Amino acid sequence: MVGAPGVGKGTQAERLMKRFPQISAVSSGDLLRTSVRNKTPLGLKAEGAMQSGNLVPDDMILALILNELKSKRWVSPKTSVSDAGPASPSDSPAASFILDGFPRTAVQAIRLDALIPVNLVVSLITPVETILSRIASRWVHAPSGRVYNTDFNAPRVNGKDDVTGEPLTKRADDDEETWRLRLKKFEETSQPLLEHYERKGVLWTVKGNSSDEISPKLFQEFENRFA
Repeated sequence: MVGAPGVGKGTQAERLMKRFPQISAVSSGDLLRTSVRNKTPLGLKAEGAMQSGNLVPDDMILALILNELKSKRWVSPKTSVSDAGPASPSDSPAASFILDGFPRTAVQAIRLDALIPVNLVVSLITPVETILSRIASRWVHAPSGRVYNTDFNAPRVNGKDDVTGEPLTKRADDDEETWRLRLKKFEETSQPLLEHYERKGVLWTVKGNSSDEISPKLFQEFENRFA
C-alpha cells in the first residue's frame, strides 16, 4: 500500500485481513518501531531518522522485511538482500500478504522487485486536512501496535488499551511539523514510485475522505482480482 503518512494504510490492512482471513500483513513501520522499542542495533540507527521525518536507508528496511518473511518461512532462509535474483516464494495460501508502508521510492521498488513478486499496488488518497485531524486524534498501544482514534475508533476506556488495559501513547512523529516534513518527502518520491508500478500494470488508486469510505471500494477490488 502506498499513501501519505497518516492516510490509513494500517487501518485498511487490518480491515482486509478481517475480510480475507488468509491474508497477513507486513508493516515496515511496525517492524521499525519494534526494533526501536527493543533497542536493536538496527533500531538505534533508525530512531533518529524516524523522529526527524527522514527516510530510513533502503538496505535497513529491506533487511527488516526480508527477516520477517524468512521468520514466517514465506521465502527461503538463505535469501539475502544481496542476491542476484528474486526469492522463490512459498506456494502456501497463507503466504499471501500486504506490504504496508514500503516501498516509498522507485529505487526501493526496483530492489523489492528483485526479492519478491508484487501483484497489486494500492494508492490511497485522502485530503490533507482529514489526515491532520486523524493524526491529532491518534493514540497507540506501543507494545502491540494497536492504533486507536478518539474520533472514530476510540478505546473502550479513555487512554487505555482495550486488550491489556495498559496506557496509550502518542507516536513520537505524530505532530504537525514532523508530519508536514514527512509529507513533503512523500510527495517528492511518490510520483516516480507510482509511475513504476503503473508501467508494470499493477497500480490501482482509491480516493476517499475517510477509511469507512475507502474500505468497501478496496474490498470490491480484492474480490474482483483474487476471489
